[in-house]
Amino acid sequence: MKKIQLFFLALSTALTLSGCETDGGDSKLNLIEAAVPDITINDTSDEIINLVAVTNGGDINLSLTLDKGFGKVSSMDVVLFYYKSDGSVFRSVLQSGITEFPATVSITKNSIFDAFEQINVPADFEVGDELLITADLTLPNGTVIKMYNDDGSRNFGANVANSAVYSVSQSFLVSCPSDLGGTYNYSTTDAYEPGGASVAGPITGTVTFTAIGGGAYEISDASFGGWEAIYGPGNISEGVTLVDVCNTIQFGGNDQFGDTYTMSNLVVNGASLSFSWTNTYGEGGEVTLTRPDGSPWPPLSL
Repeated sequence: MKKIQLFFLALSTALTLSGCETDGGDSKLNLIEAAVPDITINDTSDEIINLVAVTNGGDINLSLTLDKGFGKVSSMDVVLFYYKSDGSVFRSVLQSGITEFPATVSITKNSIFDAFEQINVPADFEVGDELLITADLTLPNGTVIKMYNDDGSRNFGANVANSAVYSVSQSFLVSCPSDLGGTYNYSTTDAYEPGGASVAGPITGTVTFTAIGGGAYEISDASFGGWEAIYGPGNISEGVTLVDVCNTIQFGGNDQFGDTYTMSNLVVNGASLSFSWTNTYGEGGEVTLTRPDGSPWPPLSL
């Protein structure tokens, strides 16, 4: 059951934390001198690289703040990575030798054209591409720390990636404007779990999609009432997102138990949106979402 999964997750976390404190003997684990940047997106910045606007001659307005996140830093270089949807990765240094912090980083369409010889006309932007902004740090002793390797892979661990204190990079997807946020009525049928329990339904209620930027939305309950019907009151699926890229949607993230979700059999019919969902734990159901105001859903697809 879900509660058993949660118990073992908590136990594993506790063992991991205790194991990080010592090396099994009397000595503490050695820590190397290090530093990380803190990169945040400013309120005035675009949330995405708007493919529609760029194609029609519009500009790109990305605005970020670069600061020290941890450690002593002499200078930083602002580094860009451009990840193409076909798997290609390009690297470029936007600014070098920044010594005053915090510093504002501004990126326009021409900034990207100047930085990457492979991206020099609007047609080079494609849905699914991603621009990542990070920094290389120079310490007072001359050591250079790269947050990302030259091939675009991470050069840091989970403790840095999951920090609530600093962000070592920010990303912008090449996408289209999205407006799927709101609260919708759901009707769920044929909800099931891997142990064999099922509820025919209909199970009814409301679900909220909360925009978190870049065409992504937090889903208040990604089981759409299925867990409560099967496991009892208070059981909801949290942490899963809905990702909209130019009207192509899919689930993202994972729930509180680490499971990922898949959507299939999508049908748009005016104010109703129907689909099937399953997750890697073996749960699933059939869902119809209805807009309370009767307005039609966009022409969404998988």
